[in-house]
Amino acid sequence: MRVLRISALDTYPIRQQVLVPKHELKKAKFENDEDEDISFHLGAFKDSKLVSVASFFYERNPIFPDLHQYQLRGMATLPENQGQGLSSELLTTAFPIIKQNFCTLLWCNARLSAVGYYEKVGFKKYNDEVFEIEEIGPHVLMSKQI
Repeated sequence: MRVLRISALDTYPIRQQVLVPKHELKKAKFENDEDEDISFHLGAFKDSKLVSVASFFYERNPIFPDLHQYQLRGMATLPENQGQGLSSELLTTAFPIIKQNFCTLLWCNARLSAVGYYEKVGFKKYNDEVFEIEEIGPHVLMSKQI
C-alpha cells in the first residue's frame, strides 16, 4: 500500500460510489477542490489501484479558537478495502502536511456511522448535537489537535 498526493478529479469516482451512491457524480465534487492554494488530496493505492481517498481544505470553523485549521472532507474507501487501515494511513500522511502549513487543528463533519472510527484515530466530538446534511444524513462536528 502506498499513499500519494492525487488530483481532486481522482477522488470523484470513489467519493461518489461510497459517500453519495444514489446521486450523480457532480454531488461528489466540492467547492475549492481544484484550488491547490486551499486544498490537497491523498489517495491510498493497493496493487497500483486507487482504493481510498481523503481531501483536506484550509478552512476555518469559527467554533474553534485555533486561527489556522484544515477541514477533512470526502474520506472514503472502496467497500472491498474497508477495515484495512487505509484511511488511518491517509490521516497519518496528512498530519505532517497540515502541521507544516502552521495549522493546529483538523476538523470534520463526521457521519454518525463513522464517529467510532474518528474517535479511534484521536478526534473528539465538539458536542453531542446531531445535524442533518441534506440528502446525505446525520452528522456531528469533530476535531483533532495536530
